[in-house]
Amino acid sequence: MVTVDAQPFPYTFDPSRVALLCIDFQRDFVEAGGFGESLGNDVSRLRTTIGPTRAVLDAARERGWAIIHTREGHRPDLSDLFLAKRDRGNPTLRIGEEGPMGRLLVRGSAGHEIVPELAPEPGEVVLDKPGKGAFYATDLETILRARGITHLVVTGVTTEVCVQSTVREANDRGFESLVLSDCTGSYFPEFHESALAMFAAQGGIVGWVGTSADLLAALDDTSIDGEKAS
Repeated sequence: MVTVDAQPFPYTFDPSRVALLCIDFQRDFVEAGGFGESLGNDVSRLRTTIGPTRAVLDAARERGWAIIHTREGHRPDLSDLFLAKRDRGNPTLRIGEEGPMGRLLVRGSAGHEIVPELAPEPGEVVLDKPGKGAFYATDLETILRARGITHLVVTGVTTEVCVQSTVREANDRGFESLVLSDCTGSYFPEFHESALAMFAAQGGIVGWVGTSADLLAALDDTSIDGEKAS
């Protein structure tokens, strides 16, 4: 078992039953010219998550964890895009329109792809989702149950939207989530902090909050095969 210093109390998991979830690290959200910038956001705020997440991703790969990358986006014919989503906000470009990286939030466009620094490796699950939560209209729960996963280490963007939706959905399904504060980010720092506080409130009513440093330190205390490091 691995125990990580976290809020509201330490988070303990069996390394054979944990998955790393990397939520929506897409060019459309974290690079200039994508959907996030079309909404008037400073995308540089999200890029601070890439380095810490890469360190966690490397550790997870070394240990053979299940790794799941999600991408938010829609079919090219937009048949899975509700008007209630398309017409929200006041963007310079809307979902499906042509931008510098192709059609915004459309599967197959350059902007829909995961940033190169966190690109999936062969054998890692890439889950396309039409909504904010990773369980909605996907087979994520089936994938996790089939692999015997009970615990999730969560990274991704944005904290108060896709990350929060996914972690709440996970909690309702009985999965225990550790959200890494420096591996998640928002265009709005105050929203990031508020979402993290809500996760861990009331004795961890939604999940736990920790840092990549605390997770990596806990993993360093345990050898790859699960025995305590000397």
